[in-house]
Amino acid sequence: MGAKLTMTAAHQNVDLSSAWARVRDKLRAEFGDATFSSWFKPLFLAEAGADRVVVSAPTRFVRDWIASHYSMRLNDLWRSEGVETVELAIREMPARDPAIAERPRGIRRPESSTDASGDVHAPLDPRFRFETFVVGKPNELAYAAARRVAESATVPFNPLFIYGGVGLGKTHLMHAIAWHIREATPARKVVYLSAEKFMYQFIRALRFKDVMAFKQLFRSVDVLMIDDVQFIGGKDTTQEEFLHTFNALVDQNRQIIISGDRSPSDLDGMEERMRSRLGWGLVADVHATDYELRLGILQAKVEQSGARDVPTRVLEFLSHRITSNVRELEGALNRVLAYSNLVGRTISLEMTQEVLKDLLRANDRRISIEDIQKRVAEHYNIRLADMHSPRRSRAVARPRQVAMYLAKQLTTRSLPEIGRKFGGRDHTTVMHAVRKIEELRATDSSLSDDIDLLKRMLAG
Repeated sequence: MGAKLTMTAAHQNVDLSSAWARVRDKLRAEFGDATFSSWFKPLFLAEAGADRVVVSAPTRFVRDWIASHYSMRLNDLWRSEGVETVELAIREMPARDPAIAERPRGIRRPESSTDASGDVHAPLDPRFRFETFVVGKPNELAYAAARRVAESATVPFNPLFIYGGVGLGKTHLMHAIAWHIREATPARKVVYLSAEKFMYQFIRALRFKDVMAFKQLFRSVDVLMIDDVQFIGGKDTTQEEFLHTFNALVDQNRQIIISGDRSPSDLDGMEERMRSRLGWGLVADVHATDYELRLGILQAKVEQSGARDVPTRVLEFLSHRITSNVRELEGALNRVLAYSNLVGRTISLEMTQEVLKDLLRANDRRISIEDIQKRVAEHYNIRLADMHSPRRSRAVARPRQVAMYLAKQLTTRSLPEIGRKFGGRDHTTVMHAVRKIEELRATDSSLSDDIDLLKRMLAG
């Protein structure tokens, strides 16, 4: 029969069809168009008598949701219509069942809906497994959290929100989680898709009047994985529906895993309640890769490809030069390997620079004084703050002069601009540093080698 909502007192001569229409109007006015369309619009008055009405829902899920979230308000609205002795039962509409024989005059069954579910699960890349993910300090938290969620029989934190820039490994981790769960516990229903496809499916369901099938699909999963959630920023109706899905799954203790390009609190176009819910569980960021991680990724890539005779200095060069993201880094290595294979040339540093000259020029344009300061500080093992400090000890002053020299060589900044980046120093200080390093390069081969190495790392 379904969930029962009872009322007391008596009032028999009521036009229930008109009363139901007024109740629906009040629900729309009170809860808004989005909630009304999602939950109340698909309901219809299936039976009506002097002392009883039955409201049908298209699925068990919708029936239960209405009963648990809106039953008291429905009672109040019916009472306001003068219906005092009524048993209101919410039950799911029988599939492919003939129209209910005793249906009140003027009450219509909704049109048959079209299945909007389709195959919503995005394809998984077989390369993206935990075994092929290279772990380093920038991504160790996200990796550990992803493994915990994938391997846990319970829900350790909900949601798991992984964020970071383009090409840093978010999607790799999402696919790895899905692969692990599918293979370790095949009975669990996992749905992985982009936020863009979620929105597309929702719009399609609205178009074909099949919102209930959409809700049933996404609220019946064991693990829901949404990639690039920032896509629905500013799309209020989709956000509203996603929020309903999120709350329903959390209430059922189902796992939700989400990725984005920034933390929940920084997502543009998101309602405050959406940001709050996305940050409920564990938020794990994937930082920009450091040199060691980039080198490890390239070494793993070479091993997986079966390539031979890739000089270590080529991998080191690429690790220093391609710093934007892992995707670009792997793409650069693929180009070098392909060129060597197709043309028959031995891989060398010179050949690598030739093949990747367009990519390296693009990276050159992104060099900043901050990049130079950081790289020089790392090379000489001093603090980055020493680049701006008034300290004059040789262990600090010489690296600072090297950084000024490289800033003049590798950027288009003026001398006063460079000076301001080094703790507000005068342009004459920068001029002195540039001249001093030029003089030392002629006599100090060790310093000259250092500068050549730094220039290759930064500019090639």
